[in-house]
Amino acid sequence: MLTVGDKLPQFKLKATVSTDLKNAFVEIDNDTYKGKWLVLFFYPKDFTFVCPTEIAGFAKYNQAFLDRDAQLLTGSTDSEFVHHAWRTHHKDLHDLPFPMLADVKRELTSALGILDKNEGVAQRATFIVDPDGIIRFVYVTDLSVGRSPEEVLRVLDALQTDELCPCNWKQGDEVLKVA
Repeated sequence: MLTVGDKLPQFKLKATVSTDLKNAFVEIDNDTYKGKWLVLFFYPKDFTFVCPTEIAGFAKYNQAFLDRDAQLLTGSTDSEFVHHAWRTHHKDLHDLPFPMLADVKRELTSALGILDKNEGVAQRATFIVDPDGIIRFVYVTDLSVGRSPEEVLRVLDALQTDELCPCNWKQGDEVLKVA
């Protein structure tokens, strides 16, 4: 699995961005959000139980991520059409404010090293990538355990200080000063 300090692999994936079929699909690659922080969070499968709670949870914090010049991207190994159907029929995902990446060929999940060996789907993995394309944070949980969007936002805040941040540091707290 790629880790902190590694470069985000090159990718070009279809993504679902709307429930309106006229403009539901776009292609997203490394340059789509050039110069921004990226928060990529992958989940195992559409039409499951834990996944929509996480996606909706991140959606609640979308503006907070945007305020920090960070773009949220979610994705799985399902197709853009499956994403579209799920968004259309799940009330918590209908107005999702960020793209859902479709890694049907498993290229990005394989390059990141997050393809689950037993299930053949994306692991529940999160990456914070800086504007230079360098991975600065990796967070992976068991397929059955959801993530905390608040923790991902807290870590993004800490990374953006470019300072030493102690345990449980939150935006506005003092950073560590080394004499």
